[in-house]
Amino acid sequence: MKNKIIYNYFLLLFSLIPISILAGSGFSVSNILLIDLSFLIYMFYLKDFSFLKNKSIKYLLIFYLYLIFNSFISIDSEQGILRNFGFIRIIIFFVALNFFFNQKSFLEKTLFIWSLILLVVVFDIFFERFNGTNLLGYPKETTTYFGNRIVSFFRDEPIVGGFVNAFYLILIGFLLNKFGPKKSNYIIILSMVFLISIMMTGERSNTLRAGLGILIFFIFYKEFNLRFKLISLITMVLLLFILISNSSFLKGRFIVQFKQAITNDGLYLRIYKSGFEVFKNYPLFGVGNKNYRIETCKNQNNKSIKTQKKYKCTTHPHQIYLEFLSEHGLLGSLMMFFILYKLIFSKIKSVIRSNNYLQLGSFIYLILVFLPLIPSGAFFNDYMLTLFIINLSIFYASNLNLNIFHNDIKNNHN
Repeated sequence: MKNKIIYNYFLLLFSLIPISILAGSGFSVSNILLIDLSFLIYMFYLKDFSFLKNKSIKYLLIFYLYLIFNSFISIDSEQGILRNFGFIRIIIFFVALNFFFNQKSFLEKTLFIWSLILLVVVFDIFFERFNGTNLLGYPKETTTYFGNRIVSFFRDEPIVGGFVNAFYLILIGFLLNKFGPKKSNYIIILSMVFLISIMMTGERSNTLRAGLGILIFFIFYKEFNLRFKLISLITMVLLLFILISNSSFLKGRFIVQFKQAITNDGLYLRIYKSGFEVFKNYPLFGVGNKNYRIETCKNQNNKSIKTQKKYKCTTHPHQIYLEFLSEHGLLGSLMMFFILYKLIFSKIKSVIRSNNYLQLGSFIYLILVFLPLIPSGAFFNDYMLTLFIINLSIFYASNLNLNIFHNDIKNNHN
């Protein structure tokens, strides 16, 4: 990109992405909309809309058209329209990330800034765990509302572990691509720091995903022999066991509360059963996106005690498969999973054949989103969807064979 003003303008907007996520949904959506609008204006200036011919973009547009259709068959169309029509911003955001991440210097500068932000967040997690307040001085009462769980810069929700989870594999892949095996020992230590920080938040599902993420990553990392991988795995497990055993908070979250959660009367099983009940009532196309709360709260307040016991009034079923089935039904879910398969899982050969660890990191994050049975955030929530599309974008943009602007790569790297 020859124009330095345009280059630096977009570099600033992209660098602010993690900070805008930390600041809250309003800031994150506003930043994405600004990126989208600026990018479209720039594309009109370049007269380049060749990306519309790309198969992946066509799949995403079909996904969007389905969501529009879903809006009009929802039990509350207004709620569905508010959520679904705005999905177009995610597609434009995906295209913009692919376009600018074609440029190696732009990608590396952005990831370097993201890395610094991530390290500050990780430091804040440890600081809050041992100090009782985060770096901005939010009082201890803020965290005790969530049962002494870490909220860090988010303040409103204990979701900082998911934030670290979405970025740490990108950082690990970026560092391995840049420095190779020379710095791999330091990168292993850094991986452990990330995993421990996520565990310190008390987020069980994200700790499991992070642990599996590191395990899968280093299985595919070709520079380590089997003996070294086994020693690293055993060390990691022992370290986590020691930390949990010596912390009443971690022992409570990962052992006591976990046992309670999976009993017949446990919270998650009640929510899962509620999600399945909604699916049974609307098996073809579900209740509609963002309509789960309406259906479950209505039935939980039903005059029939029998009906009340079947439902748990929540915003979503806390499990991605049940979320898709309850809000989109069998037909809608099959269509969406087919598109997600074409976009992600069908590319696994490309990931295995390449030595691109940045792409591997984003790929691992994407597949771990779809772990069965494990609790998850709402997929179409602004926070979750933004983290997902960032990783999907890097998955495509970091591989010249997948990048939707691959025909222009030589020009963009100059």
